[in-house]
This record gives sequence, structure tokens and C-alpha cells, in this order.
Amino acid sequence: MADLHNIVKGVQDALGNLTPTPVIIQEESTAYDLKTRLEWGEPALSIVDIRKHEAFNRGRITGAMSMPMEQLAEMKSALQPERDLYIYGDTDQQAHTAAEMLRAAGFKAVTHVIGGLDAWHEIGGPTEGVQEDGASPGADAFNVVSRLKTEHDVQAAGKSQHAN
Repeated sequence: MADLHNIVKGVQDALGNLTPTPVIIQEESTAYDLKTRLEWGEPALSIVDIRKHEAFNRGRITGAMSMPMEQLAEMKSALQPERDLYIYGDTDQQAHTAAEMLRAAGFKAVTHVIGGLDAWHEIGGPTEGVQEDGASPGADAFNVVSRLKTEHDVQAAGKSQHAN
């Protein structure tokens, strides 16, 4: 029986590095911290974008909800207090202020994402929304064959320029 216990303990120790451990929310988080949690599929978190609606509509972290800073006080009732809240805005200071406001309102697990959407873009985090220039993506934007052909044409053009 002791051998079985040791085997189970060994497996648990080995798997400990493969499975996520509960996250203790700090006052600040990196975009990487948030992305890691999303990739592991960890439940019970909400992403709150406190920028103006126009900025939110142009682009946002996938799954974020819009709660502009000036409306946060009246909209906070839409948030679930048992969920971890990741806040981002136009600036780190704005996000920090929003996080403090939510903590003062009784939310315990609130953090702001350092660098906001720019940091999220830097690590290749998924986004959604209208393109920054306001133009809708073309019909071929979601056609994999068309995108591969375009990429091939671009590479071929690059090779011919280097040959000259």
C-alpha cells in the first residue's frame, strides 16, 4: 500500500508542473499573465475595458466587456464579485484608478493589465473589433486559400527584388 501511495504522490508531483495552479491576483498583471490564464481555460475571470466605446469598438482583447471609466460606478453591478477582474484602459494610471475604485466597492480580486491593449498586441493576444483604420476586412480576409496565395505572391515578389 505504501508503494501505491508513493506512485500516486510521484504522479501528482510530476503533473503539478503540467496543470495550472490557482492564481493569486496582484494589483498589477502583465498581458502575459492574462493570456496564460486564458490559454489554460481558467474559469472565473472577466476582462474589463474602461476605454471609451469608440476605442472599444475599434479593437479590444477578445472577450472583454466595455465599461467606460466615466460609467464604471453605475455599471459595476454587472460584474460578478466572485470573479477575478482584469482591467485595462488608455493608460496604466487610468486602469489603476479603476481597479482601486472597484476594490473600494468591495471587489476583492481586481488587477490592472500593465500596458493595456498595446501590451496585449505585443504578445500576440487575440483581439476583436473593427480594424483601426475603420475599414472592414475584405471578402478574402477570412478565406485561407486566398490568404495563402497572397502570402506566396508577397514572398515571390520579395525574392525577385533580391535577385535584381
